Amino acid sequence: MLKQARTDRAYSMSADARRSSQTTRVWDLFVRVFHWSLVVAFAIAWLTSHSSEEIHQLAGYFATGLIVMRLAWGILGTPYARFRQFVRRPADIMRYLIAMLRGREARYLGHNPAGGAMVVALIATMSATALTGWMVTTDTYFGVEWVGRSHDLFAHGLLLMVFLHIAGVALASFRHRENLVRAMVTGRKRKAEGVDVA
Repeated sequence: MLKQARTDRAYSMSADARRSSQTTRVWDLFVRVFHWSLVVAFAIAWLTSHSSEEIHQLAGYFATGLIVMRLAWGILGTPYARFRQFVRRPADIMRYLIAMLRGREARYLGHNPAGGAMVVALIATMSATALTGWMVTTDTYFGVEWVGRSHDLFAHGLLLMVFLHIAGVALASFRHRENLVRAMVTGRKRKAEGVDVA
């Protein structure tokens, strides 16, 4: 019995070693914690928008802090976290989208051009949502109709982009046979092969 347990443990460790040798670290700890923390902050802010003003505002401030840190990390962080690694020209994004529609898009180790564009769009829209939300709490803009409407518009736009992001992740996971949700938990992805873009 003890011998079998040792054999099973040795086999498990060997399998883990094989998986580790076939993958590489892409997303650092900060990027992963930022990603899932922002998911939680947005979910809380959305769910409390009409039920608890205090919690809604705290979630908004927390999301704002996360965005500020992510902007800094996009300049100072690890290679795949930096904006220069995944922010691409509109023409490159269009070429990637066309290739995707044809089922011929390349696999990227970091963010693909569409994913990079979505990251930028999500950060910008989250920032606009947080800014207009803060404006509503000030004496100058409290009760001003266009500010409140802008906040709602940005928030609904953000929700739409979240659904698009999830759809894009699902599509890329299916096309490239790679669990991108797990990758954002473990930080590891399959090593670049052949025509993959590292």
